[in-house]
Amino acid sequence: MSEAPTLKYRRILLKITGEALGESRSGSGICPDRIHDMASEIREVRELGVQIVIVVGGGNIFRGARGSRKGIDRTTGDYMGMLATVINALALQDALEKQDVPTRVQTAIAMAQVAEPFIRRRAVRHLEKGRVVIFAGGTGNPYFSTDTAAALRANEIGADIILKATKVDGIYNVDPKKNPDAKRYDRLTYQQALDQRLEVMDATAFAMCRDNTMPLVVFDLFRPQNIRRVVLGEAIGTLVTSG
Repeated sequence: MSEAPTLKYRRILLKITGEALGESRSGSGICPDRIHDMASEIREVRELGVQIVIVVGGGNIFRGARGSRKGIDRTTGDYMGMLATVINALALQDALEKQDVPTRVQTAIAMAQVAEPFIRRRAVRHLEKGRVVIFAGGTGNPYFSTDTAAALRANEIGADIILKATKVDGIYNVDPKKNPDAKRYDRLTYQQALDQRLEVMDATAFAMCRDNTMPLVVFDLFRPQNIRRVVLGEAIGTLVTSG
């Protein structure tokens, strides 16, 4: 009988951008195949005994800041973006439960017909029972990004680490898609990221993680097995710590 793998992280918060759920070329809409593949990766990590919470964005459907640039009131646009995250959360829940992964969606905006309200103690209890919990609706307030929601929820539920899933394999000093000489960091402190204005998470999220010593790994979501590799302690992507 093979030995069970040793876990470095037992309770993780996985932050997924809305675009990761969209069509591969445009990042818009909802792509069932991509969501199915993502659910498979999450299921494999859960089967290792990892407790998983997920914060999902809504940029594949609507982004409040972008809407405000086109004339929509910023507060209204942000609430529209929060509703988009609920749509994504329900789609991901459906994919997970079709793979026999018990999942609960909790929202920061009350909508009892489709999801539970966010209640920290209830969320922790779900985790202890082996359920995946998806947090939707951001923080429930305009002017806050889903990155800030991820930092807030990770601290509230006592996560060991935030895993920020992106399209690139870590944090670079400049955009690697625009500059072939971009340098990738293996490790950074939050203060270095703030000082260098590295736009991987917004400053509010960075500061919250720094002040609460919450580590963060930025990694490539689309490389198979990467979530598993991170929780097993492999050096994947860029690790950001408080010091």
